[in-house]
Amino acid sequence: MSNKDWPVKLFRRSVHKQRKWKEIRSFLSDTEGLTCLDVGSDNGVISLMLRERGGKWASADLDDTAVNSIRNLVDRDVFKIDGGRTPFEDDEFDRIVIVDFLEHIPNDGEFISELFRIMKPDGELIINVPHLKLNYLRRLRYLLGQTDEKHGHLRPGYTVGQLSKLLGGKFTIISHKSYSRFFSELIDTLITFGYGLLQGNSAQATSNGTTKGVLVTEAEMKKYNKVFLIYSFIYPFVWLFAKLDALIFFRSGYLLMIKAKINKS
Repeated sequence: MSNKDWPVKLFRRSVHKQRKWKEIRSFLSDTEGLTCLDVGSDNGVISLMLRERGGKWASADLDDTAVNSIRNLVDRDVFKIDGGRTPFEDDEFDRIVIVDFLEHIPNDGEFISELFRIMKPDGELIINVPHLKLNYLRRLRYLLGQTDEKHGHLRPGYTVGQLSKLLGGKFTIISHKSYSRFFSELIDTLITFGYGLLQGNSAQATSNGTTKGVLVTEAEMKKYNKVFLIYSFIYPFVWLFAKLDALIFFRSGYLLMIKAKINKS
């Protein structure tokens, strides 16, 4: 299995990641001929697919494991950042996609100010975050050891109102959507629990100690290749179970995505 094969194969067996990509595609305007940035793409498969949409892309993430994984997949223009000052120029990007990042950094407000600096006038910002809501599933996750700390989260999530306040006068939210309801999140919770048991760690910490929570590496894919093959056989049932979300269309989702326009001339 080559460096570029394993993340794609993992993506094709992840209801969670596929749904996230579907929502990003629906929110992201045309990128052909534009300069764009994605932040927090973890193993890099979303970075790869964003590049395939066209445009000139750079990627950034929080720790070495994630950065190396993304770089192995897309080869170049991948940077390590910490939520503060970035290595990019003023007014550099037309589009910025925050895939999985804000909840992992201590000063989210400072990072929003940095995004304002590096984005061009008329730029578009997409942010994906956990949706802050009261729910029984969160209690189950804590019982299984899947705490915010184990996921590398410094905050449990955001509401639309909290994101709007965070963006201040720098960006204006023009659309938002919650997605991934109970059944999708339950199956993801159980898969994460099973993966933790496989590693021999019921507390669900990752074997590589990343600050991004559960991040499957190429070495782990090779180590657990037989288990992955078995999971591939039951994946159609996992996919069908996640489709039960359609029965509770009236409930808000556990993930939240917003699209915002920059207020800069």
